[in-house]
Amino acid sequence: MPRTASDPRRTTNALRAAGALVLAGMLVLAGCAPASAPAPTTTTAAPTPTATPTPTADPLAGLSLEERVGQLFMVGTDVSAATPATLSAITDRHAGSIFLHGRTQSGTAAVAAVVDQFTGLVGSGATGGIRLWVATDQEGGEVQVLRGPGFDDMPYAIRQADLPDDQLHAQAAVWGGQLAAAGVDMNLAPVADIVTSHDARFSNPPIGALGRQYGYDEATVAAKAGAFAQGMRDAGVLPVFKHFPGLGHVTANTDTTANVVDTTVTADGPDVSVYRSLTAGGPSAVMVSTAIYQNIDPAAPAVFSPTVVGLVRSTVGFDGVIMTDDLSAAVAAQAWSPGDRAVLALSAGVDLVLASADPTVFAAMYDAVLAKAQSDPAFARRVDEAAARIVAAKAR
Repeated sequence: MPRTASDPRRTTNALRAAGALVLAGMLVLAGCAPASAPAPTTTTAAPTPTATPTPTADPLAGLSLEERVGQLFMVGTDVSAATPATLSAITDRHAGSIFLHGRTQSGTAAVAAVVDQFTGLVGSGATGGIRLWVATDQEGGEVQVLRGPGFDDMPYAIRQADLPDDQLHAQAAVWGGQLAAAGVDMNLAPVADIVTSHDARFSNPPIGALGRQYGYDEATVAAKAGAFAQGMRDAGVLPVFKHFPGLGHVTANTDTTANVVDTTVTADGPDVSVYRSLTAGGPSAVMVSTAIYQNIDPAAPAVFSPTVVGLVRSTVGFDGVIMTDDLSAAVAAQAWSPGDRAVLALSAGVDLVLASADPTVFAAMYDAVLAKAQSDPAFARRVDEAAARIVAAKAR
C-alpha cells in the first residue's frame, strides 16, 4: 500500500469542531441558551487524504555505464558449441543477450546445454544481475535453426498460413514451448513482410523465394503473423516482427548484396501499417531492415535512418524494443566500420544491436558506443533510454 502524509488541516478542523461542541454544552448548563432550540453547530468536513504515488523504480539502478552499454547488444554464438568470443562478450563487455546461430539437429538437451553455459554467467560482475535474452530464428521451412529430438519440423510460413487462425495459434504455442524447454525466450519471428504477389514471389529473394511470407496483403499477414506471435507469447517466448518497414518487394538480399533499394514501400502504406495491429496484440519487439527505402529516406539504410526508425514510434505507435537486423556480417552494412554501425543505429533510435553471424566484431562495436557515451551527453541519454527499455522488457 502507498504511504500517505498526515494532513494538518484535518487535525485543526477536528479540534475546532470539538471546541464548538464543548462551548454549546457550557451555555446550556449556565442557562444562557435562548428559549428557542439551539442553533445547529456547523463543522467543516475534513478533506479526503490524497495518496502519494509510489515512485517508479529506476530499471537502470545499480548498473554502471559499461553494463548499460552491454545491454544494447545481442551477440551470436554457434548453436552447437558455445563460441569463446561470445562467452567473453558477456564476461568482459557485459553483453546482455545472445543469439543461437547456425543449424543443429541435436535436439533440446544439447541446445539447453549450450544455453546454460551463457545463462550461468549472469551476475553482478557480468550483466549487472540482469538476465540474458536468448534468441534464435525459428520461423519454419528453410529458416529453422533448432531441429532434432524435442523440436517439430515447422512448415514454411506460407504453408502455416493455410491453417485457420486458432489452429496456427495453438500450433505456435507448441513450437514456442519447445523453444522454452531449450532455454530460448526470444524468437526472431514471425516475418511481417508483405510480398508483392504470388506470381512475383520468386523475384523477391529474401522472403518470397524462400516461402517466408504469410501472404500478399495486409489483412492476411496481420492475422497469420499475429496468430503465430500469440502462440509464442503463450509459451513465454517474446516474438519479434521483421523486417520493418518491409522486405517483400526488393529484388536482392541484404545479407549478400549492398545498396538494396526498395521502391515500393511508403510511410503511409500497408507494409508499415501492418505493424500497428501486430504490435497491439501483446509484448513483442520490432526488427528494422538494412535496405534503403527510396520513398521514405533514400539517403541511408533503414537501421541508420532516424526517419525510418521514427515511424515505428510515430506511425505504428510502438513503445517496445526496436532492434537491428544483423550488423556483423550483412553485406548491406559493410561500407561502415563495426563501431560506426552500432553508433549510427543507436543514434537513429534503435535499442538493440544484433551481431549474430560474426561475434568477433562485437568488441569494436561496444568500445565505440561506450566511448561515444563517455564523451557525448546527448548520446549517453540515448544509451540510457535504450537500456531502460530493454531491461524493463526483460523484467516483464
